[in-house]
Amino acid sequence: MNRRYYSTLNLLNSSTVVAISGSLRLHIAFLFAGLDPHIGIYLAYGLIVYATYTLDRALGCEEDAINRSELAGADKRIGILACFIAFFIGFIILARENIYFASFFPFVIGYIYSQGISFRTYSLKLKGGAGRKNAVIGLTWGGSIALIVSRWNMDPVTLASIFLFFCLKLFISSTLFDFKDVDGDLRAGIRTLPIYLGESMTKTLLLSVCVLLHTIMAVSVIVGKIHPEISILLCSFLFGVTFISVYSISFEKCAVGIKKYFRVFMAAGELPFALMSRLVFAGSFL
Repeated sequence: MNRRYYSTLNLLNSSTVVAISGSLRLHIAFLFAGLDPHIGIYLAYGLIVYATYTLDRALGCEEDAINRSELAGADKRIGILACFIAFFIGFIILARENIYFASFFPFVIGYIYSQGISFRTYSLKLKGGAGRKNAVIGLTWGGSIALIVSRWNMDPVTLASIFLFFCLKLFISSTLFDFKDVDGDLRAGIRTLPIYLGESMTKTLLLSVCVLLHTIMAVSVIVGKIHPEISILLCSFLFGVTFISVYSISFEKCAVGIKKYFRVFMAAGELPFALMSRLVFAGSFL
């Protein structure tokens, strides 16, 4: 009974940090687009993110039984109910601003990502190896953020820059998170990029993507298509390069003491740190 209770609580709380991160990403996208802050929209988007990720974890898959053992035995019905409540509230808030597709897009893609769809002899599942799942994660969240921003800013270069920023940032971070799940992915037969390319080549690829991304953002700032949020972009680059350079499969397995929290800090701490640096250098968190 206690195991089921705590596993269910873990399930309900498993997407809280990523939901908050989603709200902060949307706020940063608004800053890049030069838009006034919109707390209600941030909250709604966070609920959509929460619903999407919690649904994925409630439905589960083979590698999750190894990679997320703390969720074993959770009451999936409660998790799924929480998903739909969060999604409904988020959808209503966004709909009041005439934003509709941005709610359903990540939620539907999230379901196809984890469970797949089948029709007669045709089947589609987006959760796959060789970087496919990382590309889907990036495209989904980069796309949904750009869709919301387009409600107030339709400039194609601005939207493309915002889309690329979050798409590639999430591609990088999700690939790095695959380092910690190598054992579970191998047992499930999923060849993620660290397995497919090897650790060294994967890190070289991610560093190249990181440098290219921030070069594109610098050009967008120079030509006036992105608001010059220099402290945020600088934090993004430094966190990205540090995370890619330091983190590894062996680091995850051997981490003790404060090192155990390195991955969590680099993933969850970047956005608050970037916004705090903006407060220091630009005098405003929002």
